[in-house]
Amino acid sequence: MALSAETRNELKTLYNALSDRVLTPDDPVYVPEINAVGQSGADPVIEIATEIDWQEGGGVCLFTGQRGTGKSTELRRLQVELESIGVVAFYADLSEYILLTKPIEISDFLISMAGALSDRVAADPRFAGNPSRRSYWERLAHFLDTKVEFKDVSLKVPQIGDIRASLKNDPDFKQRIQQVSRGHVAQIVQDAHAFFRETVQELRLTTGNPDLKVALLLDSIERIRGVGDEAMGVYESVRNLFFAHAEHLRIPFLHLVYTVPPYLSILAAGAGSLMGGAVVRRLVSTHIFQDRSREVDPGGLQLLRKVIARRHIGWYRIFSDEALDRLALSSGGDLREFFRLVRLCLPAVRDESALPLSRDAVAHVEKSARAEMLPIPADQLDWLQRIARSNNTCLQKDDDLPLLAHFLDNRLVLNYRNGSDWYDVHPLLREVVDDHVPTGSHA
Repeated sequence: MALSAETRNELKTLYNALSDRVLTPDDPVYVPEINAVGQSGADPVIEIATEIDWQEGGGVCLFTGQRGTGKSTELRRLQVELESIGVVAFYADLSEYILLTKPIEISDFLISMAGALSDRVAADPRFAGNPSRRSYWERLAHFLDTKVEFKDVSLKVPQIGDIRASLKNDPDFKQRIQQVSRGHVAQIVQDAHAFFRETVQELRLTTGNPDLKVALLLDSIERIRGVGDEAMGVYESVRNLFFAHAEHLRIPFLHLVYTVPPYLSILAAGAGSLMGGAVVRRLVSTHIFQDRSREVDPGGLQLLRKVIARRHIGWYRIFSDEALDRLALSSGGDLREFFRLVRLCLPAVRDESALPLSRDAVAHVEKSARAEMLPIPADQLDWLQRIARSNNTCLQKDDDLPLLAHFLDNRLVLNYRNGSDWYDVHPLLREVVDDHVPTGSHA
């Protein structure tokens, strides 16, 4: 039986309802239970908001999780929570300012931070009416023209409006800024910190509140990752940023929340302690499996059904319970992957009588998703097998870090927490990994 116009429209509605987007806490499809429990058993967003409320003179909080676990959405919720307690909070996506596939240094990182805050203040209707304010980009152009000698590196400073775009899109400009800055790190840090301090003071004057707290929530830092031969250099630059320059990432009078790579605790163990004792709070995949096992957790499956129901209340007309649960288990509890698998099923529906889809009817999307992750080299399968058997990362040496980051970034390995953090390979790879004969064990 061909699809009716009504059914086709319903399939389209569900398809679009599962598109990847950042939610705000007041969005009707937002489900707070997804990330409401952190390592301590409490809500990590509320914990961070409380820390900022209690911190005096500025401070640092760290936030992490694999791609798709909802960091950006939770940062938006944090922004709302902070504003509700009288903190002026600005959210900035640093992917708009940083070239994410090249090494990062403290100079261009602080420049990007300061530029982001400058742009957010200028765009905020509460503070946009000050005609005497000079943007950070204007300040930077003046600084580069008067404080740093460029002749030796032939750096041509672009127009003020182009500096931001050049830092993000022009690897040559970014590299030259870094080269010049290495001899002037103290000056750049001092000037950026001065800008942050002056901005906080200005906002306090504008609001008439001398004790006003200002927070800057910096997203997408965790997306900095190496590619090809530069991979290890990029990861080393992240280590250097959060470890060697930790003190420069603490800004007096400003409260900062940095999203950091999931591997930071491995890459730069103890970096948080150098930033005032900051604890890394981590978002994980929905625990659809029992602790350190592959036994199904019914509570996790029920939660993912609730998420789908918020997106489209009539989902049960399209999927049977068994079919939706199969897709949930195949996603490993990763929301972005779960939505993707569900969406992949919809364009293939051609027969009205096939609805709701059975468990067997959705198997084809698993094959497609698995094929995207294969083939995997034998030495990588060795490592994945160790992770599957131990539920730990099994990182043996620093040189292997880019590969671990690849596993986490591409969700070949998923992070869970049922009381404590643990890891397992993506469910769609289990059979391949479990059946692999380790290198050196072949007859």
